Amino acid sequence: MTDIVHVPDPRQAPALRWGIIGPGGIAHRFAREVAQYTASTIHAVGSRSAERARSFAAEFGIERAYGSYADLVADPEVDAVYVSSPHSEHHDHALLALNAGKPVLVEKAFAINAGQAQEVFATAEAKGLFAMEAMWSRFLPHYQTLRALVAAGALGDVVSAYAVHCQSLDMDPAGRLMNASLAGGALLDLGVYPISFFHFLCGVPQEVYATGVRTDTGVDRRETVVLRYAALDATGIHDMAAQGLCNACVVGTKARVEIGDWFFTPNDLTLRPLAAGSEAEVLPTGVEGGFQYEAAEAARRIAGGELESPIMSWQDTIDVMRTMDEGRRQLGVRFPQE
Repeated sequence: MTDIVHVPDPRQAPALRWGIIGPGGIAHRFAREVAQYTASTIHAVGSRSAERARSFAAEFGIERAYGSYADLVADPEVDAVYVSSPHSEHHDHALLALNAGKPVLVEKAFAINAGQAQEVFATAEAKGLFAMEAMWSRFLPHYQTLRALVAAGALGDVVSAYAVHCQSLDMDPAGRLMNASLAGGALLDLGVYPISFFHFLCGVPQEVYATGVRTDTGVDRRETVVLRYAALDATGIHDMAAQGLCNACVVGTKARVEIGDWFFTPNDLTLRPLAAGSEAEVLPTGVEGGFQYEAAEAARRIAGGELESPIMSWQDTIDVMRTMDEGRRQLGVRFPQE
């Protein structure tokens, strides 16, 4: 029986009072799972619309609702800020919180480019405050188990990897995903998962190759991105206009590991030895929720006076952003604010 990595229980992490910037869809999941699976609470929510903030607060029993982000970060009882506004706003909202003395957990993609990410981390360092990208998958048991298998040589030498993330999303020309000024497109919304997955397992690639299709509004609709390493290629396929597979596979000389659809969510692993007569082994690493693991990691690091997490370090985020920057360059996608 293959060992499964047991990650720390999120319920045992120190309690924080979170403030949320941007009460959109992903913030709903964060609020629900932090409340359900950790000792922390959502203390306040901020939006440009006071009515929207009040509605979100009422839905989740949140004590305070603010009609401005500045008021949220000024709240002395907010211990840390979760930034879940559109990608185009992450940089400014993270800086707003840091400059108010608040640690930040910033949704992926962390910013629109590596330069913005570096500026946020430089500010966090100067202020002595914690900052981390909310790449929740990295903290899940199946990701941790897979990396342990690779590191232990259970797969042999890794020779290839792929990850597919294709969804049928809102293609309204006036919507966020189609808007270059809001950093829309498939790469930052969907491709960040495969690319961060490859970085997590294999590190920084030697070369990046990207090909794809742009929309009439100038963002990437779909792309194939190949990350070339010394001994393997890792291939990511992303499409925001058609629902396809969302699975992943890592292939070694001794075995391969498969992750089923929605590979970046709590999931089981299937370990398939390549030797004749060997049987596949299912590693049941799926858990309920998911966002509680990143929130608990942030709480532990903040309580310990640390500025970053080794699971999703500042350099990890910058490296992923640089890979996506190069992918966008090859695809011919440039945002107006760059």
